[in-house]
Amino acid sequence: MLRLFLALYVLYVTAATSPLLQRMTFTEKETAMKRLPLPGHHAPVQIVLQGDPDIVIAAGQKQLNSFNFQNPQKTRVEIEVLWTECVGNGPPQRLKAKRDCNYNITVVHKREEDNQVFLCGTNGKETLCCDMNLSEQTPRCLPSEKMKMIKDSIREFVIKEGEPFALVDSLESDLYITYSGSQEYVGIHKFGKNRVAPTRHNKEQHYVGLVLSRQRDPENSKVYAFYRERVRERGLDSEMWLPFVTRVCTADLGGPKNVLQFSWTSQMNARLFCGDADSGQHFSELIDVAAVHADKWQDTRFYALFRNEWGMSAVCVYTIQDIEHVFTNSTFRDADGQSSRPRECVADSTKIQQNILRMIEANSEMEQWVRPVNNSGPLLSNHHSYTRIHVHGSLDNSDSHHTVLFLSLNNGGIHKVMQNKSQTFVIAEYQPFNHRTHIVSISLHASSRKLYVSSRNELVQLNVANCAQYGDSCELCVLARDPYCGWNGTHCTPETDGTLQDLTHGNHAICMSSSKLQLPRKVSSPRLGATATHADEAKRSVTLPPETKYFLQCPVSSHHAQYTWRHLESNTSCSSREQRCLLLIDSMGPEQAGTYTCVSEEMGFSRVLAQYQLELKSKAAGRPSSPLVWLCLMAVLIKSLS
Repeated sequence: MLRLFLALYVLYVTAATSPLLQRMTFTEKETAMKRLPLPGHHAPVQIVLQGDPDIVIAAGQKQLNSFNFQNPQKTRVEIEVLWTECVGNGPPQRLKAKRDCNYNITVVHKREEDNQVFLCGTNGKETLCCDMNLSEQTPRCLPSEKMKMIKDSIREFVIKEGEPFALVDSLESDLYITYSGSQEYVGIHKFGKNRVAPTRHNKEQHYVGLVLSRQRDPENSKVYAFYRERVRERGLDSEMWLPFVTRVCTADLGGPKNVLQFSWTSQMNARLFCGDADSGQHFSELIDVAAVHADKWQDTRFYALFRNEWGMSAVCVYTIQDIEHVFTNSTFRDADGQSSRPRECVADSTKIQQNILRMIEANSEMEQWVRPVNNSGPLLSNHHSYTRIHVHGSLDNSDSHHTVLFLSLNNGGIHKVMQNKSQTFVIAEYQPFNHRTHIVSISLHASSRKLYVSSRNELVQLNVANCAQYGDSCELCVLARDPYCGWNGTHCTPETDGTLQDLTHGNHAICMSSSKLQLPRKVSSPRLGATATHADEAKRSVTLPPETKYFLQCPVSSHHAQYTWRHLESNTSCSSREQRCLLLIDSMGPEQAGTYTCVSEEMGFSRVLAQYQLELKSKAAGRPSSPLVWLCLMAVLIKSLS
């Protein structure tokens, strides 16, 4: 137990002082945030982004709500869901309910066409699915012809709120959706022309992600689902949860009449490993997953968010290729004689031999675990407790792959993280809410770089490409290492084509070597040891009576920088974790007079953030500070550190 505690403490200290600490923190004071209240007392089912980045649809339990962030004062537009099965014929103003239709919206899928959505709702007994055209004055929820098979097969199924799903939109559409819990129907369900369900088992499973991988040959297309499974018999050294990935073929029709009829014959399951085997660090509770699709299906990556029993989080990355390697080559766990079992998708699963189907029915778990890409460890692990993950993959100026991750914190904050082949870097922490809350969803409008974050009662729009917030110099722009921002010769801009960036190292020396940047600059003194200094504040003159107590304040921007107060030959360091670097003049005297300079230093780049010229007032003109003054100064200190 002592060794475990020490390992936990070392990991906490390392995470708190490493580059995995967010470089900057942004509240509404530092970056633009727009907040809109959500109606009702229930979290939105889903946030649906439109082509216009300022128009957002929030699906509530009973209706859709349209918000316009371009004009936040404008009243939200409430769109009632008129289920066709629940209303009669005739003009909308004459529609009357034929029965009690208390349906809660459980699935919202935005189609490729503008203003078109696919919806499902359940009343606890049955489910209805339909299409809506939001551009109509009074949208009706009408089942289209290609949705007819889904509508008919899903009627008696109850969709649980928050379950992952995937819609195959084709001539004959299919809906894949999971069912979590410990009931007999737990697993992946397929609705459409061919209804396929999971086999019955007594395991408790909770699904966090479901991803469709379509291939040129439709017969080989697959669906991957990620879930955590509760350990029924826990030993002292075992985890409460085990993480899994499972796979089914979209062409699977189920078995013949006697064995696995209407149940998956292609399903295989494999454990996921996230941690460091050498140090014994292990993350076993799977929290969330996000996919970044690639041109080659096998290169598609899954970013999985984990947590351990001490509340620490980690992100591990897996590829379809690595997952398929396990499903293709691993032996089956606790099963002999299954070498003849098919590993690939088959055209007609009803023709699989019954002895093979008995093997499939008995066991589908692989012996080998799926490990992260290149057998690496977590790309991110620290003491924060993350609750959601959203991933945006793109290319930087040198055509090398990088990814931006948005991770929600359990206090309502958002970490923006840059990840490339060599390392992970926490760019910033956004605090979209002015109070502690639980984040329900994260969505990014990719082209505009607008991030939408929702709690149970608020929807917030953030501009995560507000590059001016990093500063007005090339060095500060490059040090930010933000894929969405680059230096164009005059300012830090979201138009990154042809601009200066160094996402891998944040090497600001490229600013000096660039011919674009022949700008006048003040060379720093050798003692500061930097390429340039920039005084952000003019020198302030302060005259203090003898024995006065006084605080000098210096703003903290980058938490990766070192902050130092310089006075004569003395240097006093500050913690970069706080929002202010404070220096207390405990008792003003001749020795305390002179120039005080607050300097930040980050990767060799220094700048002067504040300067004070303290002068001693004559004794005749002043008197020692009163206890009231001291209490006021303490209040300033406490407010700065809070």
